[in-house]
Amino acid sequence: MDAWLAAALDHLPRWLEYQLRVTEQPGLSIAVVHRGQPLLAAAFGHADLAQGVKLTPRHAFRVASHSKAFTAAAVMKLREQGRLQLDDPVGRHLPGLHPQVAAATLAQLLSHSAGLVRDGADAGQWAQRRPFLDEAELRADLAAGPVLDANVRFKYSNHGYGLLGLAVEAVTGEPYARWVAREIVAASGLADTLPDVPAGGLPRRLKLASGHSAKWPLGRRLAIPAAMSTHALAAATGFVATASDLARFFASLSPTARDSVLSVASRREMTRRQWLEPHATAPRWYGLGTMQGTLGAPGQGWDWFGHTGGFPGTLTRTVCVPAQELAVALLTNAADGMAQAWTDGTLHLLQAFAKHGAPTRRSAAWSGRWWSLWGAVDLLPLRDKVLVANPALANPVQDAPEIAELRRDRRGVEHGRIVLANGYAAHGEAAALQRDDRGRALHLQLGGARLTTEAAAAKELQARYGG
Repeated sequence: MDAWLAAALDHLPRWLEYQLRVTEQPGLSIAVVHRGQPLLAAAFGHADLAQGVKLTPRHAFRVASHSKAFTAAAVMKLREQGRLQLDDPVGRHLPGLHPQVAAATLAQLLSHSAGLVRDGADAGQWAQRRPFLDEAELRADLAAGPVLDANVRFKYSNHGYGLLGLAVEAVTGEPYARWVAREIVAASGLADTLPDVPAGGLPRRLKLASGHSAKWPLGRRLAIPAAMSTHALAAATGFVATASDLARFFASLSPTARDSVLSVASRREMTRRQWLEPHATAPRWYGLGTMQGTLGAPGQGWDWFGHTGGFPGTLTRTVCVPAQELAVALLTNAADGMAQAWTDGTLHLLQAFAKHGAPTRRSAAWSGRWWSLWGAVDLLPLRDKVLVANPALANPVQDAPEIAELRRDRRGVEHGRIVLANGYAAHGEAAALQRDDRGRALHLQLGGARLTTEAAAAKELQARYGG
């Protein structure tokens, strides 16, 4: 493992644990894969708050729209086998559809450019007011035809992926879940992934994390059952998986991956930027069953592809950065889960270590979490500097001050200078890290501000304000 990556992965769990603590989220599970090899699998919080069940990396989640990447891989595999083509009208495989729906190509359905309704006239399945649709209900929802003409704009449609699942069944002569479980999931070496919850329930080896409501409007979170079948929408939202399996699968979809169920050409087609998401602050694109974007400035940032997932009480996200041969899956089990922000924060942390390098013996002396009335800061030692990170931020290294000119005096005190900070901070001022006779850190001085350990800060606050 590269030294910078080892240093980043050492800090990453500490930041995520702090985030979970301050946001009062139920739980999160994260996995990181590098060059096809798992490097990190960690979990924090609870799989079920009501039952007090601790979350572990072995817990599976409903990963919802991650299912679309598996479905796209299934279609691409059938294409490689010569059993269908991307420009096939879906009606060639599924008779009885509205003429305009039947004319939509498989490529348009995969890229959400067929103009189909998102979830039908009654999307109550997403609030657990009704079961997920069967084939007859799905066809009935599409009987009125598309909402827009094809190839007008990106318009997300779970119903479109439901049709793709039916097309896979028609071409293979097998149920969608059975064929995909064998030809995509098992072929990718994923032991803890299922295309849907089977009628008889999950295998005993798989423990399913419960979803949870947002804290408000009740002021407390309620556990949300997650073990229902998604029927004809399994191809859009049915999958169950662990973070480790998701990270490994998306890593295998990278055009740079050494092992994959798909050819390099198919992977390039899946992950190519095809449709820009309209009406979005940050530019993102959609390919065939995958999302794409750039973290950081164009030309300097990290280009990624991946997918998100939203199931009742669960929000999840996976990203792959081909240039770095990295994949990250981050799963949260709450309706207001912060999978999107925490995945970006994870990439920002990794990016900072990749840019600045692993710590040296000199910079490694600067470490730890330091507290004051204003909260906490984390010292992140890098090759020739130390970042003063804010663990409360979704991007902990955003505008982080930098300490350089590092040295140690005869008493063992670490000295440095804040060589970069915003204009309202202590730019140009001294920094120091004081230790006791046994080498234990006592306090951090940043300019005129003194920060202490968590226990010392708590004691000080209690004495001053606790009454």
